[in-house]
Amino acid sequence: MWIVRYALRRPYSIAALALLILIAGVTSYLRLPVDVMPNVDIPSVKILWIYNGLNASEMASKVSARSETAIMNNVDNVLEISSLTVAGVSQIRVSFQPDVDIPKSLSQITAISQTILKRMPQGMNPPQIIQYNQSRTPIIQLVISSSTLPESRVADFARLQLRSLVQSIPGVLMTLPYGAADRQIMIDLKPEAIHAQGITAADVTRSLSTQNSTLPSGTIRENEKDLQITLNTGPDSVDYFNMFPIKSVNGRNVLLRDIADVRDGTALRTNVARVNGEGAVIVSLIRIGNASTLEIIRQLMERLPEIRKAAPEGLEISPIFDQSVFVSGAMKHIQSEILIVGSLVALAIVLFLGSWRATLIVLTSIPLSLLSAVFVLHLTNNTLNLVSLGGLALAIGILVDNALVEIENITRHVSEGMASRDAALKSASEVAFPELVSTLSTCVVFSPIFMLTGVSGFIFRPMAIVVMTSLLASYLLSRTVVPCLAMLLIPRQTQEASKGVLAAIHHQIERLLALAQRVLDFLLRFFQRLSFLTIVAVLCTIAVGVFTISMLGRDFFPRTDAGLMRFYVRTTPGLRVEKTAETFSDIQRAIRRVIPEEE
Repeated sequence: MWIVRYALRRPYSIAALALLILIAGVTSYLRLPVDVMPNVDIPSVKILWIYNGLNASEMASKVSARSETAIMNNVDNVLEISSLTVAGVSQIRVSFQPDVDIPKSLSQITAISQTILKRMPQGMNPPQIIQYNQSRTPIIQLVISSSTLPESRVADFARLQLRSLVQSIPGVLMTLPYGAADRQIMIDLKPEAIHAQGITAADVTRSLSTQNSTLPSGTIRENEKDLQITLNTGPDSVDYFNMFPIKSVNGRNVLLRDIADVRDGTALRTNVARVNGEGAVIVSLIRIGNASTLEIIRQLMERLPEIRKAAPEGLEISPIFDQSVFVSGAMKHIQSEILIVGSLVALAIVLFLGSWRATLIVLTSIPLSLLSAVFVLHLTNNTLNLVSLGGLALAIGILVDNALVEIENITRHVSEGMASRDAALKSASEVAFPELVSTLSTCVVFSPIFMLTGVSGFIFRPMAIVVMTSLLASYLLSRTVVPCLAMLLIPRQTQEASKGVLAAIHHQIERLLALAQRVLDFLLRFFQRLSFLTIVAVLCTIAVGVFTISMLGRDFFPRTDAGLMRFYVRTTPGLRVEKTAETFSDIQRAIRRVIPEEE
């Protein structure tokens, strides 16, 4: 009660409180990152060992097993170690306890990986160690293709120029191009020529390795000048490669062009990407840090015309798999639901209380409660995502209760002739405890979510924060803002409820309520005589419910129609990537025969 008395004595302080909630909530809403799902910050690290040419069994026994054993014995707070090994690649994932110090663990993994490098197969390079976050999923993909440019040019643009144009957007990380044909200078030796000159392939390799190096050349002082000396040991074109001396035979230098054909080609491909049956390069953009998905994609779409202008002629850049579509759709649905709920609440209050002033008071409390929840989301470093938006949608229907009960009770006392200030105090004393119990009961229902661990804890915790914060804010506002507004607005409304069309509607509703009360009394007397049948009906209902629940499917997320179909095709093991690409081209053509061209 003290807080209600304080609110009625200090209405300007309460107005300042409401204004502060409004400003903090709107500012937090504008700064809150927007994403599809909440951040799943499970501490884990990935270690990637690469040794081309080594088969999977050797990689598993001599690389993966040794690395796992060393990490298990020398790194603190390890929860689980798992590995995936294929030919030439070993990927080890280390999961940690929730309270781990990740920088310390990274330094320990780096140190032990460098230590065991001597025990690895000869020529093994140090591993790539990456802090892994399950929230780092692609938010949009870009397809780069061309019908006129060679694939190596397309790959170079995606890897070099496009990266510099895109990664200046805050909070974005661009992956390496997938399906790219890397540029590589190919040297095709002529067997007859090298045999005639008495040169072997090893001689060519040794000569190229020795001469293709970067060395300091220094300067030379001549007269009044200090000249910088440069060496042409770093060729930048095929013509320079042709001039490489390989070996001196009978006093004559044998050049590379004498024994080989040098061409600007591509490396052996290990992956292929196709869009609509045509060769392409795909890059994915990943959100990092606390950036907003909608903001990243908005900035990308604004820069896309400039990126296309900067690209070589004949290069096409198209965005696919845009996750902002789902977030934007969810936000529009939540906004429309807020408007619908507000309209229905306003209509119900007008019909039952017959007062637009009471409607205005209730509709003031609901947005302030939601803005309080948004402010707490911002304070706790959460994002505005599908789960937190679902929490807002869930809370809207509950938020009406506190303000509506309070204002209805105040209106009743005012209509009985009591002064508005006294009516607010008396109403608060009558409904304060029931509203508190109701609010705390709902909060208790959501409190076990904070005890969840793992992925489920990260996903559902924002929803609990939104619901509990908005309910507690609603209770606080029903004790402060609602009594103040009632004291200011309700006095002018004492005679309003008995006039006009609204009073007639109110009278008809009271008659309907009285009729419903008589019908309920009749049904209660009737069912009191059918207690046995009631018990049987309840037991049958429970049995049907248990059976229905047992037949329901179980999944982490509900099924959604995202307008996307994904096919997984397995070909013959060991098939060359070129043949596999042909198989997928046949599949794409078959799909195009079924799906119309305009879809």
